[in-house]
Amino acid sequence: MSDDRNDRQGARLALVTGASRGLGAALAEALAARGYHVLAVARTVGGLEELDDRIRAAGGTATLAPMDVTDASAMQRLAESILERWGGLELWAHCAIHAAPLSPVPHIDGKDWAKSLLLNVEIVRGLIALLEPALRLRQGTALFFEDARAGSKFFGSYGATKAAQIALARSWQAETARTGPRVVIDSPAPMPTAVRARFFPGEDRAGLTPCASEAERILTAL
Repeated sequence: MSDDRNDRQGARLALVTGASRGLGAALAEALAARGYHVLAVARTVGGLEELDDRIRAAGGTATLAPMDVTDASAMQRLAESILERWGGLELWAHCAIHAAPLSPVPHIDGKDWAKSLLLNVEIVRGLIALLEPALRLRQGTALFFEDARAGSKFFGSYGATKAAQIALARSWQAETARTGPRVVIDSPAPMPTAVRARFFPGEDRAGLTPCASEAERILTAL
């Protein structure tokens, strides 16, 4: 992780997994504008550096963590770093997703199915286990995003694994309702993201809600 002079115990910390573009990047910028120190995780170094430039230009601070969330040892180090360097976590927004190509169910590619299960379900289970201690320390909030694609034609791989992710989050939400951390599940409006462009390549994007607008709505609701 790249160092930042604002890394310190007691700083209000927001972790965004999948922060290099789309809603994740918009949330990172909006959180920094609200005074959070943002820990931005993504595989795309260039996207993270551009995000950092925008955050700093607006007067905010961030620490970049160019990591693959499917790397279990890297995620273990990340969780340990959050406790050691910041002493806890106020907010975790999970925006990392694998959008498998659309396909009829009988023709779902085995590799795409396995990757969808790994990134959309198994990694989320692992991150919940790793990050819950840091969230508990500050009675923090974990934020997940629901998608209504489950059961839609050709969305078998994405829809099934995204639904499983949200089912996991809802169970955690019910389990921690009295004790914390708080678990919030939001249903964003359609946005002009790269994931949506893969699903609807010919769509008129002019009528979609900007990611920045959705980020502001989500954080205001929190």
